[in-house]
Amino acid sequence: MTFRVVLEYDPVADAYSAVCPELPGCATAGDTEAEALKNAEEAIRLYLEPSDLWLPDNASLAEVRVG
Repeated sequence: MTFRVVLEYDPVADAYSAVCPELPGCATAGDTEAEALKNAEEAIRLYLEPSDLWLPDNASLAEVRVG
């Protein structure tokens, strides 16, 4: 899958922020645009990583692949 990342330079912090608008709360930063993009890739991977779930006895879990 491909995600858009918005890069913005902050002169006060002297760093670049990287925000993925499709994934609320998925944001990171870096000293350079390249570093911010690299960090964004890692942040997106972590955001999408499955977490442990509690399921009631009458529930089942399925997986769906997109892209």
